[in-house]
Amino acid sequence: MNPRLTALTSAVSCCHRGARLRLRYEVLNIVYVTSEAVPLAKTGGLADVCGTLPREVAALGHRCAVILPAFRSVHRSGLKIDTTDISFAIPMSPGKLVGGRLLRCLLPESNVVAWLIDQPQYFDRESLYGDSLGDYRDNAERFTFFCRAALAALMRIEMDVDVLHCNDWQSGLIPALVQASPTAYRSLSRAATLMTIHNMAYQGNFHRDAFAWTGLDWKHFTHESFEYYGQLNFLKTGIVCADHVTTVSPRYAMEICTPQHGCGLDGVLASKGGRVTGITNGIDETVWNPATDSTLPVRFDVDDWQTGKVANKRSLQSEFGLEESDDVPMIGLVGRLAEQKGWDLILPVIRQHVREGRPTQWMILGSGDKQIETELAALAAEAPQQVAAHIGFNDALAHRIEAGADLFVMPSHYEPCGLNQLYSLRYGTIPIVTATGGLADTVVDTTAENLANETATGFHLHEVSPRGLDEAVGRALQLRYHDQKNWNNLVERAMSADWSWRKSASQYVELYDHAVSLKRGMAKTPK
Repeated sequence: MNPRLTALTSAVSCCHRGARLRLRYEVLNIVYVTSEAVPLAKTGGLADVCGTLPREVAALGHRCAVILPAFRSVHRSGLKIDTTDISFAIPMSPGKLVGGRLLRCLLPESNVVAWLIDQPQYFDRESLYGDSLGDYRDNAERFTFFCRAALAALMRIEMDVDVLHCNDWQSGLIPALVQASPTAYRSLSRAATLMTIHNMAYQGNFHRDAFAWTGLDWKHFTHESFEYYGQLNFLKTGIVCADHVTTVSPRYAMEICTPQHGCGLDGVLASKGGRVTGITNGIDETVWNPATDSTLPVRFDVDDWQTGKVANKRSLQSEFGLEESDDVPMIGLVGRLAEQKGWDLILPVIRQHVREGRPTQWMILGSGDKQIETELAALAAEAPQQVAAHIGFNDALAHRIEAGADLFVMPSHYEPCGLNQLYSLRYGTIPIVTATGGLADTVVDTTAENLANETATGFHLHEVSPRGLDEAVGRALQLRYHDQKNWNNLVERAMSADWSWRKSASQYVELYDHAVSLKRGMAKTPK
Protein backbone atom coordinates (compact mmCIF):
# COMPACT_ATOMS: atom_id res chain seq x y z
CA MET A 1 0.00 0.00 0.00
CA ASN A 2 1.07 3.59 -0.69
CA PRO A 3 2.98 4.82 2.44
CA ARG A 4 0.94 8.01 2.59
CA LEU A 5 -2.24 5.95 2.32
CA THR A 6 -1.11 3.86 5.27
CA ALA A 7 -0.35 6.97 7.30
CA LEU A 8 -3.83 8.33 6.65
CA THR A 9 -5.60 5.15 7.73
CA SER A 10 -5.65 6.12 11.39
CA ALA A 11 -6.94 9.60 10.58
CA VAL A 12 -9.86 8.25 8.59
CA SER A 13 -10.54 5.39 10.99
CA CYS A 14 -10.80 7.74 13.94
CA CYS A 15 -13.90 9.22 12.34
CA HIS A 16 -15.55 5.82 12.49
CA ARG A 17 -14.61 5.45 16.16
CA GLY A 18 -15.95 8.93 16.83
CA ALA A 19 -19.16 8.18 14.94
CA ARG A 20 -19.89 5.10 17.05
CA LEU A 21 -20.94 7.20 20.01
CA ARG A 22 -24.29 6.64 21.67
CA LEU A 23 -26.91 8.68 19.80
CA ARG A 24 -27.85 11.91 21.57
CA TYR A 25 -30.78 12.82 19.35
CA GLU A 26 -33.78 10.54 19.06
CA VAL A 27 -35.01 12.28 15.91
CA LEU A 28 -32.92 14.31 13.47
CA ASN A 29 -34.17 16.64 10.73
CA ILE A 30 -32.01 16.00 7.67
CA VAL A 31 -32.10 17.75 4.29
CA TYR A 32 -30.26 16.18 1.36
CA VAL A 33 -29.19 18.75 -1.23
CA THR A 34 -28.45 17.11 -4.58
CA SER A 35 -28.80 17.46 -8.32
CA GLU A 36 -30.00 13.86 -8.77
CA ALA A 37 -32.33 11.43 -7.03
CA VAL A 38 -34.11 8.42 -8.50
CA PRO A 39 -36.66 8.36 -10.00
CA LEU A 40 -36.64 12.14 -10.56
CA ALA A 41 -33.27 12.77 -12.21
CA LYS A 42 -30.36 10.45 -12.92
CA THR A 43 -27.08 10.24 -14.78
CA GLY A 44 -25.21 7.93 -12.39
CA GLY A 45 -24.77 6.52 -8.90
CA LEU A 46 -25.39 9.88 -7.22
CA ALA A 47 -29.07 9.49 -8.06
CA ASP A 48 -29.25 6.00 -6.54
CA VAL A 49 -27.73 7.24 -3.29
CA CYS A 50 -29.87 10.36 -2.96
CA GLY A 51 -33.06 8.57 -3.95
CA THR A 52 -32.55 5.67 -1.55
CA LEU A 53 -30.52 6.87 1.46
CA PRO A 54 -33.13 9.45 2.63
CA ARG A 55 -35.84 6.78 2.54
CA GLU A 56 -33.71 4.35 4.55
CA VAL A 57 -32.77 7.01 7.13
CA ALA A 58 -36.45 8.00 7.40
CA ALA A 59 -37.30 4.33 8.00
CA LEU A 60 -34.98 4.50 11.03
CA GLY A 61 -37.25 7.16 12.54
CA HIS A 62 -35.75 10.45 11.32
CA ARG A 63 -37.38 13.28 9.37
CA CYS A 64 -35.81 13.54 5.92
CA ALA A 65 -36.30 15.73 2.87
CA VAL A 66 -34.52 16.10 -0.46
CA ILE A 67 -34.09 19.32 -2.42
CA LEU A 68 -33.07 19.31 -6.09
CA PRO A 69 -33.67 21.20 -9.35
CA ALA A 70 -36.98 20.64 -11.18
CA PHE A 71 -35.31 19.29 -14.31
CA ARG A 72 -37.42 18.28 -17.30
CA SER A 73 -36.93 14.65 -16.23
CA VAL A 74 -38.66 15.48 -12.92
CA HIS A 75 -41.86 16.39 -14.75
CA ARG A 76 -41.57 13.20 -16.81
CA SER A 77 -40.97 10.95 -13.80
CA GLY A 78 -44.59 9.93 -13.40
CA LEU A 79 -44.68 11.08 -9.79
CA LYS A 80 -47.44 13.45 -8.66
CA ILE A 81 -45.88 16.94 -8.56
CA ASP A 82 -47.68 19.52 -6.42
CA THR A 83 -47.32 23.29 -6.53
CA THR A 84 -46.74 25.36 -3.40
CA ASP A 85 -47.33 29.04 -2.60
CA ILE A 86 -43.57 29.57 -2.13
CA SER A 87 -41.67 31.61 -4.70
CA PHE A 88 -38.46 33.60 -4.57
CA ALA A 89 -36.27 35.94 -6.59
CA ILE A 90 -32.49 35.59 -6.45
CA PRO A 91 -30.34 38.63 -7.37
CA MET A 92 -27.83 36.92 -9.66
CA SER A 93 -26.13 40.17 -10.72
CA PRO A 94 -26.82 43.92 -10.46
CA GLY A 95 -30.18 44.53 -12.04
CA LYS A 96 -30.86 40.82 -12.71
CA LEU A 97 -33.39 39.06 -10.50
CA VAL A 98 -34.04 35.43 -11.38
CA GLY A 99 -37.34 34.14 -10.10
CA GLY A 100 -38.26 30.62 -9.15
CA ARG A 101 -40.94 28.66 -7.38
CA LEU A 102 -41.03 25.62 -5.16
CA LEU A 103 -42.74 22.38 -6.13
CA ARG A 104 -42.99 19.21 -4.08
CA CYS A 105 -43.59 15.48 -4.35
CA LEU A 106 -42.98 12.36 -2.30
CA LEU A 107 -40.25 9.86 -3.03
CA PRO A 108 -41.85 6.51 -3.91
CA GLU A 109 -42.99 4.29 -1.03
CA SER A 110 -41.97 6.82 1.61
CA ASN A 111 -42.97 9.96 3.45
CA VAL A 112 -39.79 11.75 2.27
CA VAL A 113 -40.64 15.07 0.63
CA ALA A 114 -38.66 16.09 -2.44
CA TRP A 115 -38.62 19.88 -2.72
CA LEU A 116 -38.08 20.96 -6.32
CA ILE A 117 -36.52 24.26 -7.41
CA ASP A 118 -38.47 25.20 -10.52
CA GLN A 119 -36.71 27.64 -12.86
CA PRO A 120 -37.34 26.66 -16.51
CA GLN A 121 -34.65 28.94 -17.98
CA TYR A 122 -32.00 26.96 -16.11
CA PHE A 123 -33.48 23.50 -15.66
CA ASP A 124 -36.05 22.75 -18.37
CA ARG A 125 -33.53 21.06 -20.66
CA GLU A 126 -33.27 17.61 -22.18
CA SER A 127 -30.16 16.68 -20.16
CA LEU A 128 -29.00 17.62 -16.69
CA TYR A 129 -25.49 18.96 -17.30
CA GLY A 130 -24.79 19.14 -21.02
CA ASP A 131 -25.54 17.99 -24.54
CA SER A 132 -23.67 16.45 -27.47
CA LEU A 133 -21.47 19.56 -27.63
CA GLY A 134 -20.30 19.19 -24.02
CA ASP A 135 -21.19 20.74 -20.68
CA TYR A 136 -23.68 23.59 -20.73
CA ARG A 137 -21.75 26.85 -20.79
CA ASP A 138 -23.88 28.35 -18.00
CA ASN A 139 -23.47 25.49 -15.50
CA ALA A 140 -21.74 27.77 -12.99
CA GLU A 141 -24.67 30.19 -13.10
CA ARG A 142 -27.27 27.38 -13.05
CA PHE A 143 -25.90 25.65 -9.98
CA THR A 144 -25.01 28.83 -8.11
CA PHE A 145 -28.67 29.75 -8.52
CA PHE A 146 -29.68 26.27 -7.35
CA CYS A 147 -27.60 26.55 -4.16
CA ARG A 148 -28.91 30.02 -3.34
CA ALA A 149 -32.49 29.08 -4.22
CA ALA A 150 -32.31 25.92 -2.11
CA LEU A 151 -31.28 27.97 0.91
CA ALA A 152 -33.97 30.58 0.21
CA ALA A 153 -36.56 27.81 -0.07
CA LEU A 154 -35.50 26.21 3.20
CA MET A 155 -35.77 29.59 4.92
CA ARG A 156 -39.29 30.05 3.51
CA ILE A 157 -40.35 26.51 4.49
CA GLU A 158 -39.10 27.31 8.01
CA MET A 159 -37.73 23.82 8.56
CA ASP A 160 -35.89 23.11 11.77
CA VAL A 161 -32.81 21.61 10.07
CA ASP A 162 -30.24 19.63 12.06
CA VAL A 163 -28.17 18.38 9.10
CA LEU A 164 -27.59 19.80 5.62
CA HIS A 165 -26.18 16.88 3.62
CA CYS A 166 -24.71 18.22 0.35
CA ASN A 167 -23.74 15.94 -2.52
CA ASP A 168 -21.08 16.53 -5.19
CA TRP A 169 -20.01 19.83 -6.69
CA GLN A 170 -23.46 20.96 -7.75
CA SER A 171 -24.34 21.68 -4.09
CA GLY A 172 -20.80 22.52 -2.96
CA LEU A 173 -21.48 26.22 -2.38
CA ILE A 174 -24.12 25.54 0.29
CA PRO A 175 -21.79 25.20 3.34
CA ALA A 176 -19.84 28.31 2.29
CA LEU A 177 -22.93 30.42 1.70
CA VAL A 178 -24.30 29.56 5.15
CA GLN A 179 -20.91 30.22 6.71
CA ALA A 180 -20.41 33.55 4.90
CA SER A 181 -23.95 34.83 5.61
CA PRO A 182 -24.96 33.55 9.06
CA THR A 183 -27.40 36.42 9.54
CA ALA A 184 -29.18 35.79 6.24
CA TYR A 185 -29.45 32.09 7.02
CA ARG A 186 -29.87 32.36 10.78
CA SER A 187 -32.15 29.35 11.17
CA LEU A 188 -29.71 27.17 9.19
CA SER A 189 -26.50 28.32 10.84
CA ARG A 190 -26.85 25.75 13.64
CA ALA A 191 -27.20 22.87 11.20
CA ALA A 192 -24.23 20.56 10.75
CA THR A 193 -23.08 20.55 7.13
CA LEU A 194 -21.82 17.41 5.41
CA MET A 195 -20.23 17.26 1.96
CA THR A 196 -20.27 13.88 0.20
CA ILE A 197 -17.84 13.28 -2.66
CA HIS A 198 -19.19 10.70 -5.09
CA ASN A 199 -16.32 11.08 -7.57
CA MET A 200 -13.31 13.38 -7.12
CA ALA A 201 -12.86 13.72 -10.88
CA TYR A 202 -15.89 16.03 -11.15
CA GLN A 203 -15.28 19.27 -9.27
CA GLY A 204 -17.21 22.14 -10.87
CA ASN A 205 -14.17 24.29 -11.65
CA PHE A 206 -15.06 27.61 -13.34
CA HIS A 207 -13.63 31.02 -14.22
CA ARG A 208 -13.29 33.34 -11.23
CA ASP A 209 -15.92 35.71 -12.69
CA ALA A 210 -18.55 33.09 -11.79
CA PHE A 211 -18.10 34.08 -8.14
CA ALA A 212 -20.18 37.20 -8.83
CA TRP A 213 -23.30 35.00 -9.02
CA THR A 214 -22.93 34.06 -5.35
CA GLY A 215 -24.01 37.59 -4.35
CA LEU A 216 -21.18 37.72 -1.80
CA ASP A 217 -18.55 40.40 -1.34
CA TRP A 218 -15.30 39.62 -3.17
CA LYS A 219 -13.54 39.57 0.21
CA HIS A 220 -14.83 36.01 0.52
CA PHE A 221 -13.07 34.90 -2.66
CA THR A 222 -9.99 33.51 -0.88
CA HIS A 223 -8.15 30.20 -0.77
CA GLU A 224 -9.80 29.54 2.61
CA SER A 225 -13.11 28.97 0.83
CA PHE A 226 -14.12 29.66 -2.78
CA GLU A 227 -10.85 30.32 -4.63
CA TYR A 228 -8.73 27.55 -6.15
CA TYR A 229 -5.71 28.62 -8.23
CA GLY A 230 -7.56 31.75 -9.32
CA GLN A 231 -10.78 29.93 -10.22
CA LEU A 232 -14.05 29.13 -8.49
CA ASN A 233 -14.12 25.45 -7.52
CA PHE A 234 -17.49 24.28 -6.19
CA LEU A 235 -16.24 20.98 -4.74
CA LYS A 236 -13.18 22.49 -3.07
CA THR A 237 -15.47 25.12 -1.51
CA GLY A 238 -17.74 22.45 -0.09
CA ILE A 239 -14.84 20.41 1.27
CA VAL A 240 -13.26 23.37 3.03
CA CYS A 241 -16.43 24.83 4.51
CA ALA A 242 -18.41 21.70 5.45
CA ASP A 243 -18.25 20.49 9.03
CA HIS A 244 -17.57 16.97 7.83
CA VAL A 245 -16.66 15.32 4.53
CA THR A 246 -17.80 11.87 3.53
CA THR A 247 -17.23 9.69 0.51
CA VAL A 248 -18.66 6.43 -0.69
CA SER A 249 -16.23 3.84 0.68
CA PRO A 250 -13.58 3.73 3.44
CA ARG A 251 -10.75 2.89 1.04
CA TYR A 252 -11.68 5.76 -1.30
CA ALA A 253 -11.67 8.11 1.72
CA MET A 254 -8.01 7.28 2.16
CA GLU A 255 -7.15 7.26 -1.53
CA ILE A 256 -8.48 10.76 -2.22
CA CYS A 257 -6.09 12.14 0.40
CA THR A 258 -3.19 11.08 -1.84
CA PRO A 259 -1.84 12.76 -5.01
CA GLN A 260 -2.69 9.68 -7.09
CA HIS A 261 -6.43 9.91 -6.49
CA GLY A 262 -6.94 13.38 -5.00
CA CYS A 263 -7.30 15.13 -8.39
CA GLY A 264 -5.44 18.14 -7.03
CA LEU A 265 -7.49 18.41 -3.82
CA ASP A 266 -5.56 15.87 -1.73
CA GLY A 267 -3.96 18.63 0.34
CA VAL A 268 -7.34 20.24 0.97
CA LEU A 269 -8.74 16.92 2.16
CA ALA A 270 -5.70 16.11 4.29
CA SER A 271 -6.21 19.43 6.07
CA LYS A 272 -9.60 18.17 7.30
CA GLY A 273 -7.75 15.81 9.64
CA GLY A 274 -10.13 13.25 11.13
CA ARG A 275 -13.19 14.80 9.47
CA VAL A 276 -13.14 12.61 6.36
CA THR A 277 -15.20 9.43 6.54
CA GLY A 278 -15.90 6.68 4.06
CA ILE A 279 -19.26 4.88 4.19
CA THR A 280 -19.92 2.25 1.56
CA ASN A 281 -23.01 2.68 -0.59
CA GLY A 282 -25.71 0.06 -0.36
CA ILE A 283 -28.04 -1.50 -2.90
CA ASP A 284 -31.80 -1.30 -3.05
CA GLU A 285 -32.85 -4.87 -2.35
CA THR A 286 -36.42 -4.17 -3.41
CA VAL A 287 -34.93 -3.84 -6.92
CA TRP A 288 -31.83 -6.04 -6.79
CA ASN A 289 -32.93 -9.35 -5.33
CA PRO A 290 -32.83 -12.53 -7.48
CA ALA A 291 -35.63 -14.08 -5.42
CA THR A 292 -38.11 -11.33 -6.34
CA ASP A 293 -36.65 -9.85 -9.55
CA SER A 294 -39.48 -9.68 -12.09
CA THR A 295 -37.02 -9.14 -14.99
CA LEU A 296 -35.58 -12.67 -14.67
CA PRO A 297 -36.82 -15.67 -16.65
CA VAL A 298 -36.25 -17.77 -13.52
CA ARG A 299 -35.96 -16.38 -10.00
CA PHE A 300 -33.69 -17.96 -7.43
CA ASP A 301 -32.11 -17.51 -4.02
CA VAL A 302 -29.21 -18.93 -2.06
CA ASP A 303 -31.01 -22.27 -1.66
CA ASP A 304 -31.58 -22.98 -5.37
CA TRP A 305 -29.02 -20.78 -7.13
CA GLN A 306 -27.46 -23.64 -9.11
CA THR A 307 -30.57 -24.41 -11.15
CA GLY A 308 -31.62 -20.75 -11.22
CA LYS A 309 -28.36 -19.43 -12.63
CA VAL A 310 -28.16 -22.16 -15.27
CA ALA A 311 -31.67 -21.32 -16.45
CA ASN A 312 -30.85 -17.62 -16.71
CA LYS A 313 -27.60 -18.38 -18.53
CA ARG A 314 -29.38 -20.58 -21.06
CA SER A 315 -31.91 -17.81 -21.67
CA LEU A 316 -29.13 -15.29 -22.43
CA GLN A 317 -27.31 -17.75 -24.68
CA SER A 318 -30.48 -18.33 -26.69
CA GLU A 319 -31.34 -14.61 -26.85
CA PHE A 320 -27.91 -13.55 -28.14
CA GLY A 321 -26.94 -16.54 -30.26
CA LEU A 322 -24.15 -17.76 -28.00
CA GLU A 323 -23.27 -21.45 -27.83
CA GLU A 324 -25.94 -23.02 -25.64
CA SER A 325 -24.09 -24.89 -22.93
CA ASP A 326 -24.34 -25.19 -19.17
CA ASP A 327 -20.61 -25.83 -18.85
CA VAL A 328 -19.10 -22.90 -20.76
CA PRO A 329 -18.38 -20.11 -18.26
CA MET A 330 -20.16 -16.82 -18.96
CA ILE A 331 -18.33 -13.62 -18.03
CA GLY A 332 -20.52 -10.54 -17.63
CA LEU A 333 -19.66 -6.85 -17.98
CA VAL A 334 -22.16 -4.02 -17.44
CA GLY A 335 -21.35 -0.31 -17.32
CA ARG A 336 -19.73 2.63 -19.02
CA LEU A 337 -17.29 1.88 -21.82
CA ALA A 338 -14.61 4.21 -20.48
CA GLU A 339 -10.92 4.05 -19.68
CA GLN A 340 -11.64 4.35 -15.95
CA LYS A 341 -13.44 1.01 -16.06
CA GLY A 342 -10.32 -0.84 -17.25
CA TRP A 343 -11.19 -1.47 -20.89
CA ASP A 344 -7.50 -1.21 -21.77
CA LEU A 345 -7.20 -4.46 -19.77
CA ILE A 346 -10.45 -6.11 -20.83
CA LEU A 347 -10.24 -5.85 -24.62
CA PRO A 348 -6.83 -7.58 -24.95
CA VAL A 349 -8.08 -10.46 -22.78
CA ILE A 350 -11.27 -10.92 -24.82
CA ARG A 351 -9.22 -10.83 -28.04
CA GLN A 352 -6.81 -13.42 -26.65
CA HIS A 353 -9.66 -15.75 -25.63
CA VAL A 354 -11.28 -15.40 -29.07
CA ARG A 355 -8.08 -15.92 -31.06
CA GLU A 356 -7.00 -18.91 -28.96
CA GLY A 357 -10.49 -20.43 -28.96
CA ARG A 358 -10.69 -20.58 -25.18
CA PRO A 359 -14.01 -21.94 -23.86
CA THR A 360 -15.40 -18.69 -22.39
CA GLN A 361 -18.38 -16.49 -23.27
CA TRP A 362 -18.46 -12.69 -22.85
CA MET A 363 -21.81 -10.96 -22.29
CA ILE A 364 -21.36 -7.16 -22.45
CA LEU A 365 -23.79 -4.27 -21.93
CA GLY A 366 -22.75 -0.63 -22.04
CA SER A 367 -22.02 2.50 -24.03
CA GLY A 368 -19.49 5.29 -24.05
CA ASP A 369 -16.16 5.55 -25.85
CA LYS A 370 -16.85 5.11 -29.57
CA GLN A 371 -13.58 3.29 -30.21
CA ILE A 372 -14.40 0.71 -27.53
CA GLU A 373 -17.89 0.32 -28.98
CA THR A 374 -16.38 -0.32 -32.43
CA GLU A 375 -13.89 -2.89 -31.13
CA LEU A 376 -16.60 -4.76 -29.22
CA ALA A 377 -18.82 -4.85 -32.29
CA ALA A 378 -15.91 -6.27 -34.32
CA LEU A 379 -15.22 -8.98 -31.71
CA ALA A 380 -18.91 -9.92 -31.60
CA ALA A 381 -18.92 -10.20 -35.41
CA GLU A 382 -15.73 -12.29 -35.39
CA ALA A 383 -16.93 -14.72 -32.71
CA PRO A 384 -20.75 -14.50 -32.49
CA GLN A 385 -21.03 -17.67 -30.43
CA GLN A 386 -18.50 -16.42 -27.90
CA VAL A 387 -18.98 -12.61 -27.63
CA ALA A 388 -22.28 -10.71 -27.33
CA ALA A 389 -22.22 -6.93 -27.05
CA HIS A 390 -25.32 -4.79 -26.54
CA ILE A 391 -24.29 -1.16 -27.10
CA GLY A 392 -26.56 1.15 -25.14
CA PHE A 393 -28.32 0.60 -21.85
CA ASN A 394 -31.16 -1.71 -20.92
CA ASP A 395 -32.00 -2.04 -17.24
CA ALA A 396 -33.78 -5.37 -17.55
CA LEU A 397 -30.84 -6.82 -19.51
CA ALA A 398 -28.45 -5.63 -16.80
CA HIS A 399 -30.44 -7.68 -14.28
CA ARG A 400 -30.45 -10.74 -16.56
CA ILE A 401 -26.67 -10.56 -17.07
CA GLU A 402 -26.09 -10.38 -13.32
CA ALA A 403 -28.32 -13.44 -12.91
CA GLY A 404 -26.97 -15.55 -15.79
CA ALA A 405 -23.22 -14.91 -15.71
CA ASP A 406 -20.80 -17.02 -13.68
CA LEU A 407 -18.22 -14.24 -13.30
CA PHE A 408 -18.38 -10.44 -13.45
CA VAL A 409 -15.29 -8.51 -14.57
CA MET A 410 -14.75 -4.99 -13.17
CA PRO A 411 -11.02 -4.04 -13.30
CA SER A 412 -11.50 -0.30 -12.72
CA HIS A 413 -8.42 1.92 -12.45
CA TYR A 414 -10.26 3.80 -9.72
CA GLU A 415 -13.72 3.24 -8.27
CA PRO A 416 -15.15 5.41 -5.48
CA CYS A 417 -17.62 2.69 -4.53
CA GLY A 418 -19.09 0.78 -7.43
CA LEU A 419 -22.48 -0.88 -7.47
CA ASN A 420 -22.20 -3.62 -10.08
CA GLN A 421 -19.89 -5.71 -7.92
CA LEU A 422 -22.53 -5.51 -5.16
CA TYR A 423 -25.28 -6.58 -7.55
CA SER A 424 -23.02 -9.43 -8.67
CA LEU A 425 -22.46 -10.63 -5.12
CA ARG A 426 -26.19 -10.58 -4.45
CA TYR A 427 -26.86 -12.60 -7.63
CA GLY A 428 -24.10 -15.17 -7.01
CA THR A 429 -21.98 -13.91 -9.90
CA ILE A 430 -18.43 -13.88 -8.60
CA PRO A 431 -16.71 -10.50 -9.19
CA ILE A 432 -13.16 -10.08 -10.47
CA VAL A 433 -11.92 -6.60 -9.51
CA THR A 434 -8.91 -4.38 -9.00
CA ALA A 435 -8.08 -3.68 -5.35
CA THR A 436 -9.06 -0.02 -5.42
CA GLY A 437 -11.66 2.13 -3.66
CA GLY A 438 -14.98 0.47 -2.95
CA LEU A 439 -14.00 -2.63 -4.91
CA ALA A 440 -11.30 -3.42 -2.35
CA ASP A 441 -13.75 -2.76 0.51
CA THR A 442 -16.51 -5.01 -0.78
CA VAL A 443 -14.80 -7.96 -2.51
CA VAL A 444 -12.54 -10.26 -0.46
CA ASP A 445 -9.86 -11.96 -2.57
CA THR A 446 -9.97 -15.74 -2.89
CA THR A 447 -6.63 -16.67 -1.44
CA ALA A 448 -5.86 -19.98 0.24
CA GLU A 449 -6.07 -18.25 3.62
CA ASN A 450 -9.39 -16.55 2.87
CA LEU A 451 -10.85 -19.79 1.55
CA ALA A 452 -9.80 -21.55 4.74
CA ASN A 453 -11.27 -18.92 7.05
CA GLU A 454 -14.39 -18.63 4.87
CA THR A 455 -14.18 -14.90 4.10
CA ALA A 456 -13.48 -14.96 0.34
CA THR A 457 -16.16 -13.52 -1.96
CA GLY A 458 -14.34 -12.83 -5.26
CA PHE A 459 -11.00 -12.32 -6.95
CA HIS A 460 -8.53 -9.41 -7.02
CA LEU A 461 -6.12 -8.67 -9.83
CA HIS A 462 -2.61 -9.20 -8.44
CA GLU A 463 -1.21 -7.10 -11.29
CA VAL A 464 -3.09 -4.27 -13.01
CA SER A 465 -2.50 -5.35 -16.60
CA PRO A 466 -4.13 -7.58 -19.24
CA ARG A 467 -1.94 -10.42 -17.98
CA GLY A 468 -3.08 -9.76 -14.42
CA LEU A 469 -6.73 -9.79 -15.46
CA ASP A 470 -6.31 -13.02 -17.43
CA GLU A 471 -4.54 -14.62 -14.46
CA ALA A 472 -7.44 -13.64 -12.15
CA VAL A 473 -9.98 -15.10 -14.61
CA GLY A 474 -7.86 -18.26 -14.72
CA ARG A 475 -7.84 -18.57 -10.93
CA ALA A 476 -11.61 -18.17 -10.84
CA LEU A 477 -12.18 -20.80 -13.52
CA GLN A 478 -9.77 -23.18 -11.81
CA LEU A 479 -11.88 -23.02 -8.65
CA ARG A 480 -15.15 -23.15 -10.61
CA TYR A 481 -14.30 -26.35 -12.48
CA HIS A 482 -11.85 -28.14 -10.20
CA ASP A 483 -13.00 -27.40 -6.64
CA GLN A 484 -16.79 -27.52 -6.66
CA LYS A 485 -17.19 -27.50 -2.88
CA ASN A 486 -15.21 -24.29 -2.37
CA TRP A 487 -16.88 -22.70 -5.41
CA ASN A 488 -20.34 -23.44 -4.00
CA ASN A 489 -19.33 -22.01 -0.64
CA LEU A 490 -17.94 -18.90 -2.38
CA VAL A 491 -21.20 -18.28 -4.26
CA GLU A 492 -23.38 -18.82 -1.21
CA ARG A 493 -21.21 -16.59 0.96
CA ALA A 494 -21.37 -13.85 -1.67
CA MET A 495 -25.15 -14.09 -1.92
CA SER A 496 -25.57 -13.99 1.86
CA ALA A 497 -23.51 -10.84 2.46
CA ASP A 498 -25.45 -7.77 3.64
CA TRP A 499 -24.91 -4.82 1.30
CA SER A 500 -28.32 -3.32 1.90
CA TRP A 501 -28.86 0.39 2.48
CA ARG A 502 -30.07 -0.43 6.00
CA LYS A 503 -26.50 -1.03 7.11
CA SER A 504 -25.14 2.12 5.44
CA ALA A 505 -28.03 4.27 6.65
CA SER A 506 -27.29 3.34 10.26
CA GLN A 507 -23.67 4.45 9.81
CA TYR A 508 -24.80 7.76 8.34
CA VAL A 509 -27.17 8.36 11.26
CA GLU A 510 -24.34 7.81 13.75
CA LEU A 511 -22.21 10.29 11.83
CA TYR A 512 -25.05 12.84 11.61
CA ASP A 513 -25.56 12.59 15.35
CA HIS A 514 -21.88 13.10 16.05
CA ALA A 515 -21.62 16.03 13.61
CA VAL A 516 -24.59 17.77 15.23
CA SER A 517 -23.05 17.21 18.67
CA LEU A 518 -19.78 18.78 17.53
CA LYS A 519 -21.62 21.70 15.93
CA ARG A 520 -23.41 22.40 19.19
CA GLY A 521 -20.35 21.92 21.36
CA MET A 522 -21.47 18.68 22.95
CA ALA A 523 -18.50 16.51 21.93
CA LYS A 524 -14.82 16.83 21.24
CA THR A 525 -13.42 16.52 17.75
CA PRO A 526 -11.73 13.10 17.27
CA LYS A 527 -7.94 13.29 17.36
